[in-house]
Amino acid sequence: MLTRNCLSLLLWVLFDGGLLTPLHPQPQETVEAEPRENVAPVPGRRSSAQRVKRGWVWNQFFVLEEYMGSEPQYVGKLHSDLDKGVGTVKYTLSGDGAGTVFTIDETTGDIHAIRSLDREEKPFYTLRAQAVDVDTKKPLEPESEFIIKVQDINDNEPKFLDGPYVASVPEMSPVGAYVLQVKATDADDPTYGNSARVVYSILQGQPYFSIDPKTGVIRTALPNMDREVKEQYQVLIQAKDMGGQLGGLAGTTTVNITLTDVNDNPPRFPKSIFHLKVPESSHVGSAIGRIRAVDPDFGKNAEIEYNIVPGDGGNLFDITTDENTQEGVIKLKKPLDFETKKAYTFKVEASNLHLDHRFHSVGPFKDTATVKINVLDMDEPPVFSKPMYTMEVYEDTPVGTIIGAVTAQDLDAGSSSVRYFIDWKNDVDSYFTIDATEGTIATNELLDRESTAQYNFSIIASKVSNPLLTSKVNVIINVLDVNEFPPEISVPYETSVCENAKPGQVFQIYNTAGIETRRNGYSRRQQELYFLPVVIEDSSYPVQSSTNTMTIRVCRCDSDGTILSCNVEAIFLPVGLSTGALIAILLCIVILLVIVVLYVALRRQKKKDTLMTSKEDIRDNVIHYDDEGGGEEDTQAFDIGALRNPKVIEDNKMRRDIKPDSLRFPRQRPPVEDNTDIRDFINQRLQENDVDPTAPPYDSLATYAYEGNGSVAESLSSIDSLTTEADQDYDYLSDWGPRFKILADMFGEEESYNPDKVT
Repeated sequence: MLTRNCLSLLLWVLFDGGLLTPLHPQPQETVEAEPRENVAPVPGRRSSAQRVKRGWVWNQFFVLEEYMGSEPQYVGKLHSDLDKGVGTVKYTLSGDGAGTVFTIDETTGDIHAIRSLDREEKPFYTLRAQAVDVDTKKPLEPESEFIIKVQDINDNEPKFLDGPYVASVPEMSPVGAYVLQVKATDADDPTYGNSARVVYSILQGQPYFSIDPKTGVIRTALPNMDREVKEQYQVLIQAKDMGGQLGGLAGTTTVNITLTDVNDNPPRFPKSIFHLKVPESSHVGSAIGRIRAVDPDFGKNAEIEYNIVPGDGGNLFDITTDENTQEGVIKLKKPLDFETKKAYTFKVEASNLHLDHRFHSVGPFKDTATVKINVLDMDEPPVFSKPMYTMEVYEDTPVGTIIGAVTAQDLDAGSSSVRYFIDWKNDVDSYFTIDATEGTIATNELLDRESTAQYNFSIIASKVSNPLLTSKVNVIINVLDVNEFPPEISVPYETSVCENAKPGQVFQIYNTAGIETRRNGYSRRQQELYFLPVVIEDSSYPVQSSTNTMTIRVCRCDSDGTILSCNVEAIFLPVGLSTGALIAILLCIVILLVIVVLYVALRRQKKKDTLMTSKEDIRDNVIHYDDEGGGEEDTQAFDIGALRNPKVIEDNKMRRDIKPDSLRFPRQRPPVEDNTDIRDFINQRLQENDVDPTAPPYDSLATYAYEGNGSVAESLSSIDSLTTEADQDYDYLSDWGPRFKILADMFGEEESYNPDKVT
């Protein structure tokens, strides 16, 4: 200490320069005051090689903090060169703490601290000192400023301002995994000594964790720490100043470390078989039981998915996961029936949803268990054979008529009889009754479709052994209308058919009914109208029918089937002719007919006279030849059997109801020696018929032998026919003009149409 004071005095002598300077610095003051570098250039040398001359900041005092002595602590002394020690100089002090913290002896210049100081509260004080003349009160020197620094002592322990700490680290982390960094703060002066140099250590928490002594970083110290074994750790950390040496101050804090979960555990069923009992009356979709697999993991790592392994019985059930409890909820997919099957067995698999690839080597993260379900027999209500019944009944059906039946059956093992009742809700239900035993439904009143067309009510079936067990079904009865009136044609119906119609031609459709022709061609002159009875029948119940007459008129049509005219008068009244012209045409026709008749009569008369002059007695034959007799019963007529040639009849046995394929002329036979006139006449008539291509397949003479009065066939002979008509040519009428051309066509049509011919 003496050496240090001597050094201070030497510095004062060297650098004072006669100013007010401290003479007695505090013994605890160190020589290393704040340095300042004064650089003096040296000639001929580079600035990089210049020597640095160190100087010292000497005008400061030091005072120990936390001084506890009974006397004021001496800080230092101020002195002026003008002070000769005779009491003529007075020292004054101003600035931080002057008079309150620090005092000065006005005569000697000694400075004292009058109270204990705390460096952490105020590390230094800036003061000003001055020497004045006692008598004149005038400053002897300019005012001088100096600093009093509070010298630090180790009076503050390290403190963890952010503690206590909370940290987490994943389980199964490797050694050295980072957990947390802690930091302690020491209020002492870090630039003076080791009072603020802190060292960290673990007082509690080993061997699981470690801490870096300088940085305060906490890391894991053991591998494979398992959260399922221990999840929470409390670590006690200490921070000690003075570099951790003996005598240093220390502070502590706690760090709560939690191991976070990872999916390192698969789900496991606590038992291999689960037994469940389920009533057969359980509803579809209801939960019938719960099973649970245990997963020691936490959160999403413990989420489990349940599935039914395909196999026997699994198709009747389903399983879902309860998100809150992670249980497997078994639900019913289809109805159970104790009488059909009493037990079911299937397997359930539990697996994790979120897998961690780091633990795949541990094994499959799933487990299976067997579920056995026993179905419990329950007393169930009757079951109807249909979900709904629909019946039909005709209106006005007699009371008591059975219209249908419902059927319900007790499906329990010990089946019971069933009773049926109508669920009475309103008066409409009273229209029907049901047999309590058979379930047949019958009418109870007459039904009227116009009043009510449909009835809807319910039938209740109950078990005799337990009437409280009932089931219900809806019954719909439709009332059908009774067919009371037959169908009829609303107005008299008339249609037409063409003269040139072909067989099988449908020429009219009415009410989906077609009228078909049955012959080839029709003649208006022969029959203008046809009356066709038509029976119309409906398909209702009961079946009703009526007969209606349809009038069919024969019309003249062109080749395309278009109707030209349908009236008979149109045959004789062509369009465009006046009345006078028609009368003239008719007169011409009558005159021509008269001429033809007279010609034929004269010719017959001539032939008759020739026969009468014959030598043979063939009077009867000649007289009665052109008279029609009474047929086969006429015995008065002459027997003309002799006119028949038996050989010709036997040789020409051909069918007379069809037209031969080709004309065959009869073979000439030797003439019979008979009356020449009769033979010539007969041969002439046979030759005319044989060469006639329009003649029937038999001659008139063969038929004539059977004619007579009273014959049913009447006269079929062509002897009386006007043979000249076939030779008549009416083409000359076309030369008279367009109006007469139509008349020529009509007579030509009449010529082609022969009503006496059988087709």
